[in-house]
Amino acid sequence: MSNVIDRVIGYFNPLQGLRRHHIREVLTRAYEGASKRDGWKPRRPGASANTDHAVDAGTLRVRSRALVQNVPYIAQGLRSLVANVVGTGITPNWKGPGAAKLNKAWAEWVSQADADGRLDLYGIQAAAYRAMEQDGEVLIRLRQRRKSDSLAVPLQLQLLEIDWLDSYRTGRAEGSTNTVVNGIEYDSLGRVAGYWLFDQHPGEMVTTMRGRSSSHFVSAENIIHLFTPDRPGQGRGFPRVAPVIARVRDLQVYEDAELQRKNLEARLSVLASGDVAQLATPPTVEEGVNGRGTNELGALSGGNIIQLPMGMTTTVVEPKAAPGYTDYVKWQLHLISAGFGVTYEMMTGDVSEVNFSSARVRRLDFVREVEMLQWTLLVPRLCDRICRAFADAAVLGGVVDKADYQVEHSTPKWDYVNPQQDVRADLDEIAGGLSSISEKLRRRGYKPEAVFKELADDIQKLRDLGLLDVLMMLQKGRQMSDGQGDSQATAAAQK
Repeated sequence: MSNVIDRVIGYFNPLQGLRRHHIREVLTRAYEGASKRDGWKPRRPGASANTDHAVDAGTLRVRSRALVQNVPYIAQGLRSLVANVVGTGITPNWKGPGAAKLNKAWAEWVSQADADGRLDLYGIQAAAYRAMEQDGEVLIRLRQRRKSDSLAVPLQLQLLEIDWLDSYRTGRAEGSTNTVVNGIEYDSLGRVAGYWLFDQHPGEMVTTMRGRSSSHFVSAENIIHLFTPDRPGQGRGFPRVAPVIARVRDLQVYEDAELQRKNLEARLSVLASGDVAQLATPPTVEEGVNGRGTNELGALSGGNIIQLPMGMTTTVVEPKAAPGYTDYVKWQLHLISAGFGVTYEMMTGDVSEVNFSSARVRRLDFVREVEMLQWTLLVPRLCDRICRAFADAAVLGGVVDKADYQVEHSTPKWDYVNPQQDVRADLDEIAGGLSSISEKLRRRGYKPEAVFKELADDIQKLRDLGLLDVLMMLQKGRQMSDGQGDSQATAAAQK
């Protein structure tokens, strides 16, 4: 829109007026989403991820825990995530010169890894990942032990809720040029130098005499801080349920209101007016003393004909059912499951509206998301750190002479959606040179070397027992039978 100045300039200098109008049009926003006319003002614009965390993370964490504890489908969604991402555990396999000794020591150490003595190593993986998704982040402290503690290697892991971190400590570190932000100390280059931890959980019901209210510094070498850094420069994590907390709460309120409405629908009430003295229930002694009576006129009898007093009129209150409850709840659960990062079927257990094709497509997307989480977060940030600490402890414990960090990780295998078709597709890829046997085994959670060794041992044992030729003959007969069946199916299709 032109103003008075534009019109004056255009009157005396039309060319300059056109230029001003053109420049004004160029400055007009190209993106409608950037327009401020809709009144949308995002909260805390321009704040860093650490600032957002300092203000909101505590409340988000408390509400996330409340939803997991009280909302069935949120609890089920979290269980499904843990079962698919960690499952029975992400297992390592050393490949270097000391691989045999390290793998043997690892197998023995798995049951000794928990400093609290409650879980094995893979239970720690599952509990750590669960806490990370529920609270947004979790701490695993590496505890060095003595040789005399009778462990496979002198190392244990202590799983700590993020509440142990002194989130209110922010500013210049004492006696250092380092900076502390939300309980994490950074050096001059921005690297994590350590964490400020309490001696015990600040929410513990019973405090010990030696427990201190102040926090103390623990080097970053002894802490694994597991969280998902969604934004550059983000030093702390947010709960997975954060984007849908408000929606879940609104749905819970709606369900409570629907339950109350259903209770009213099940009740047939009668409003009476006029001369109701003969039907009124006499007040009790206490009600008479207090000057209060009762408005109840008695219970409704079924199957009877009752004569009402003269002058009494009645009105029957019969609430009507409101349709659309199920459809609305299902739609909201679809949105909640999408924001939570799992499928609707995984979160609710409802597979009534799913066919094979749609389930397969959504499963493939979910598998990609899980594998990205496994290989970009859990393996490098959790599993590799534990393995490196284990290798160093193995040197201190005299298991090996030199630390070996050459390790491969195997994630839990995915079950087949359609075993026959999936296996045939894998065999076709191997036969066509598009994949290797080892790659297919790794994608299913197996260790190729262990499978090949086991196959070689089985074949040798069958050969020694004279059964290998029998099995080969049976397999050849099966292949001929399958080929005949396929040809008959092809002929029937052509007809």
